[in-house]
Amino acid sequence: MNRIRRVAAVAALALALPLPLAGVAMASPSPTVAAAAAVSSAPAAFHAELPSPTGRYAAGEEVLHLTDQSRTDPWVPSAGPRQLAVSMFYPARQGTGKPAPYMTLGEAQGFVATRVPAGTGLRPQDVVGVDTHASTGAKAVGGKFPLVVLSPGFENPRATLTGLATELASRGYVVALVGHTYEDSGETLADGSTPGCALCDTGAPDSLPDSRAKDVSFVLDRLTGQHPAWRLAHLIDRDRIGMAGHSIGGASTLNAMADDRRILAGVNMDGTFYPPIPTDKLEGRSFLLLGKQSDHAVGGEDKSWGETWAGWDGYKPWLAVAGENHSSFTDVPVLAAAAGLPSPPGTTTSPQRGMQLTREYVGAFFDQTLKGVHQPLLDGPSAANPEVQFQHP
Repeated sequence: MNRIRRVAAVAALALALPLPLAGVAMASPSPTVAAAAAVSSAPAAFHAELPSPTGRYAAGEEVLHLTDQSRTDPWVPSAGPRQLAVSMFYPARQGTGKPAPYMTLGEAQGFVATRVPAGTGLRPQDVVGVDTHASTGAKAVGGKFPLVVLSPGFENPRATLTGLATELASRGYVVALVGHTYEDSGETLADGSTPGCALCDTGAPDSLPDSRAKDVSFVLDRLTGQHPAWRLAHLIDRDRIGMAGHSIGGASTLNAMADDRRILAGVNMDGTFYPPIPTDKLEGRSFLLLGKQSDHAVGGEDKSWGETWAGWDGYKPWLAVAGENHSSFTDVPVLAAAAGLPSPPGTTTSPQRGMQLTREYVGAFFDQTLKGVHQPLLDGPSAANPEVQFQHP
């Protein structure tokens, strides 16, 4: 059994574990947390709210349904051409539009059924109603903005990176948050169906990072081509494109950059790289490594980061964050806390603080690499953020 399949097989056993471990395709679940979850219960009235974006703009959101007629779905060939759901976030005028749902009801049903422990009392409609601070039908502001593609971790739906997406939109980015069909608890497609995970029982195949790279290139084609699929495509600055991902989404970012030179900067949030690692194709482009200190400090358990970091010349900051767990770079801990579920052992960073740090450093990285605005935050350790440790291999 290959490395991806071994780890994902362990993660498949975690489907009934607490939300802080949802999406831990690259880390083993904790039996201690499982035991704690068995006696946990959700508050009588569940209400979750993602932290408010900090930028000058509001965040607009629209969902695109795209079909790649040139490519048969790699995981379920009988489904026909590859179909994707993509949430588009964009800088919008304050006070316009109406609150966007966190997920469709079908997506929430799949999420609750496979990613939330039994007995919490959490209902799909509760998940739909999570306050995202994004608005549908919001009026776009004028101008052109860099585009950032986001790719979630294996088994986690795209919605679990909404907090980062809204923050980037508020800071002046267009964001394409991609749902990779059949790779998570469910993405609602154009026909209203919400197929679940076709890979979760066996684990992610070695070809998954390359498949995600193909998904991303197709999305870029449809957003920046001569006849774009999105009505607001005029907002996109086609010469300034970046990508970030969590877990295997972060590892796949490197594959996408290697295959598509349009992507100028990338971020891996706590994802293990799997060989072959195509660093020879990065051609000096920028890449941020942002992970939890327990695995991703220099000399830590994940040796792939050191091997990858050494593989190319370019701007490549490496940051390890103390007190976080694998899901700290996503919305999941915020949802878990709202449901009254415990954090994994060893986690000392609050869910809100984890999201704050992720937003600050990912945002600063793209501000510097895509907007050309120097960010002192990336120059070295900050007294305001003692959890963030700059690594020097």
